[in-house]
Amino acid sequence: MTRLAWLFTADSRGPGRVVPPTGFTARLTLLTAAAMAFLAVFALALSLAAGRLADRWSEALARSATIRISAPFDQIAAQTRAVLDVLATTPGLATYRALEADEMRKLLDPWFGPDLPVDSLPLPQLVELTETADGIDAEGLRLRLSAEAPGAVLDDHTRWRRPLVAAAGRLRLLGLLSLGLIGAATAGMITLAAQAALAANGQVIRVLRLVGARDLFIARAFVRRFTLRGFAGATLGTALGMIAVALLPGADEAGGFLTGLGFQGAGWVWPLLIPPLAALVAFAATRAAALRILRGIR
Repeated sequence: MTRLAWLFTADSRGPGRVVPPTGFTARLTLLTAAAMAFLAVFALALSLAAGRLADRWSEALARSATIRISAPFDQIAAQTRAVLDVLATTPGLATYRALEADEMRKLLDPWFGPDLPVDSLPLPQLVELTETADGIDAEGLRLRLSAEAPGAVLDDHTRWRRPLVAAAGRLRLLGLLSLGLIGAATAGMITLAAQAALAANGQVIRVLRLVGARDLFIARAFVRRFTLRGFAGATLGTALGMIAVALLPGADEAGGFLTGLGFQGAGWVWPLLIPPLAALVAFAATRAAALRILRGIR
C-alpha cells in the first residue's frame, strides 16, 4: 500500500492516524530513548551516591579528631597519661581514648597488609577524640598539649575533610551534568528522527494541506507518535537500569563508594521520573522540529 493510498483509507478520527507507519525512525526513537534512560539511571545513582558520601564524610569527620604522640619509647606512656589528663578537663569532648596496638595494626592493614610487624616499628601513640555539638577550642587544646606533652600533635581532620567533601560534591555535580547531557542528546536524536519522518512524508503532508489540514494538526500527529515512542523506550531503559543498579553490591561498613552506588529508601522514586521527563523532551523536540520542517514544505 502506497503512502497516498494509506492516507485515504486510514481512519481520520484522530491526528495520529494521518501519519503512515515508519520503520527505522520508530526503532531509532525507541532505541535512543531506552539507551539514554538506562544511562540516566546510572548518572542519577552516581549523583545521589556522591551526595550521600559527602554528607557521611562531612558528618563523620566534623566531630572527630586525633592526637598523635611521637616521643621516645620510654616517654610514650608518660606523655599518653598527660594527654589523657588534659582531655579530662577539656570542655566540648564527648569521648576520648588511647588506641590499643591491635587497633593501630588494623588501621595499617589496608596499606601494608596483616603481617606487618607493628611491635618492631616506632609507631606513634594515637588518641581518638569525639566532640560534642558545641565542639572544642582547638587552638587552646594545642597550647595545653604543647605544655604538658611536647610530643602530642592535635589533628582535627579539617585538612582531610575539606578535600574529601569537595571531591564528593564535584562527583555529584558531574552526575547532574551527565543527566543534562543525556537529556540534550535524547532531544537531538529524537529531533533527527522526527525530521527524517517528516521529510519521508512530504507528499502526504502536501495532500493533507490540500484537503484543509492545518500545520498544527499535522504537527500534532507526529508529536503524539514520537512522544509515545520516547516514553515507551524510556520506560524500558529505566526498568533495565533499575534492575542493573539493584544488582550492584550494597554499601559496606567502611563506606566504600563503589559498593554503595545503589538507590536507598525513597531514592528509588527518582528513576521513575525519567520516563515522563523523556516524554516531555520528546514532545518539545518533536514539536519544534515539526513546526520548523512544515514551514519549509511547500
